[in-house]
Amino acid sequence: MSAPGLAEILLLAGVALVAGVVDAIAGGGGLVTVPFLVAAGLPPHLVIGTNKGQSVFGAFSALLAFRRAGMVEPRRARVSFPAGFVGSLLGAGLVLLIRPEVLRPLVLLMLAGAALFVGLRRGPPRAEARLPAAWLLPAAAAWSFLLGAYDGFFGPGTGTFLIVGFVGLLGDPLTRASAAAKVVNFASNLAAMLLFAWKGTVLWRLALPMAAAQLVGGHLGAHLAVRRGDVLVRRVVLLVVLALVAKLARDLWLAR
Repeated sequence: MSAPGLAEILLLAGVALVAGVVDAIAGGGGLVTVPFLVAAGLPPHLVIGTNKGQSVFGAFSALLAFRRAGMVEPRRARVSFPAGFVGSLLGAGLVLLIRPEVLRPLVLLMLAGAALFVGLRRGPPRAEARLPAAWLLPAAAAWSFLLGAYDGFFGPGTGTFLIVGFVGLLGDPLTRASAAAKVVNFASNLAAMLLFAWKGTVLWRLALPMAAAQLVGGHLGAHLAVRRGDVLVRRVVLLVVLALVAKLARDLWLAR
């Protein structure tokens, strides 16, 4: 693979900026960055590692912006962050034992259900739909662990599933669910990035310029989510879900 030129690096940085905005609001930033990393001629192992190496910065920036806006609940973050981190490490280890491709049909169905849930939901969650107060933190930890493991193992739709779980299980409004999802996203991305960096599969000459753009994009996306609220989050989540469904359906078709 030839060394990327300045024009290619600037293009990828611009792509990362857009991905950071999208990911901060609804997840799915990899839908934007991965195709461009593939088009840049990177082999698959460098695509995955480099994508995690830059996306962790966007998740961190978005998390900080949500925290400054008072959208992150500290007690929950103290359990969801380590749960997501450990889950991601275990999920990455599972890749050695199980082919991630076997998940595609199931994930398609889950994404379709997530789209219906987000699209049909209106207004604030009803109190009776929430778990008992004593179960909220354990449920947050369990959901964070499961989705962290899923992110380390396969990944597509992690942000969407986190948001849907925090809304449906914990009764969060969509914007607060997006903020809570960033805690877990940052944890799982950090774990994966450390693992890939240790294995030498992060191409830092691309990842670092993209990371700088992700820092800006993550901040902008979180700021938009806070200002525009649930309406914006719902619309972006639905767009991301539709894009994920289209991508996974295409992958399944090509694999036949």
